[in-house]
This record gives sequence, structure tokens and C-alpha cells, in this order.
Amino acid sequence: MILSSWTSPKTKKAQPSKIHNLGFFAIEDISKNEVLAIKAGHIIDKKTLDESQDVINHSQMQVTDNLYIAPMSAEEMPESMIYFNHSCEPNMGIKGQIVLFALRDIKDGEEITVDYATIFDDNSHFDCTCGAETCRKVVTGKDWEKSELQQKYGRNFSTFILEKIEKS
Repeated sequence: MILSSWTSPKTKKAQPSKIHNLGFFAIEDISKNEVLAIKAGHIIDKKTLDESQDVINHSQMQVTDNLYIAPMSAEEMPESMIYFNHSCEPNMGIKGQIVLFALRDIKDGEEITVDYATIFDDNSHFDCTCGAETCRKVVTGKDWEKSELQQKYGRNFSTFILEKIEKS
């Protein structure tokens, strides 16, 4: 059985994106708080993630410091992928670990994006191409530590990151 992420019928994945390669798009108007996607895959540890990047190809979502949800075969990749890109002004947030929802109303044709600061805590970094007026220019896996982002997103972080914020 191929593991498949669920996406709202109001969305379409793997569409050409101005941000990066392929993206996740609204194909109908979407209301604030609607569930947009639920990530599926295998639960794997960091060692397995590192050893399997040729298959996973950065399609994982982090669920704890050492656990990730990801496809583990080329056949699972297209169904597990949601194809969302990063934006410094996202229209999608996360509830829990794998449920993605609309942070605001989203118009038909709009690319659906998430701020990676809300879902990752790692040593990654990349030059941002989101094009938002408030673009950070460089995005890191430690951006969740920034107080301005904690204020901006409130409780809209993965549960494991919220726990870190509450401890700090």
C-alpha cells in the first residue's frame, strides 16, 4: 500500500511555482482555518533520514527532535509530497505535528505556503526566494527562536517547537 498525504479538494499540488520549482495551490477560494493537508509517511529517525536523502529528497516533516515523517520509496514520493514552499508571509500554518490549515482566507489560484520556522528545528539554511515584503532573505532551521516570529505566529508552531518555546 502506498502512503498518501491528504489534500483538500480545494487544492492542487505539484503545480509550477514562482517561489521554487513546484508548489501547492488553491483551486477554489479557501476560508481561514480550513484544513488544507495532512502529511503521510513513515516515522523515521534522524539517522535513517540522513541515510535515505536520495529517496526522501527533503520531503520530510519533522515531528520531534529526532523523528520525521517521510516517504521511503520512489513510488511513495509523489503521494506523500504536499509540495508546499516556504514564505516569510505564509497563508498556511500547522496544528499538532502533521495537520496544515489556512491561516487566513486564500483566493483561488494563490500559492499555499508555510513558514518553515514553524515546522523545523535543525541546522539547515537557504536563501529565501519567497518575494514577500518582509522576506528574511536567509531562512534557517533555528528561526523559530526569533522572538518576532514567536509573536507573529503565536501557537501556530509544531507541537515539539511550541514545547521548546514554552521552556525558553
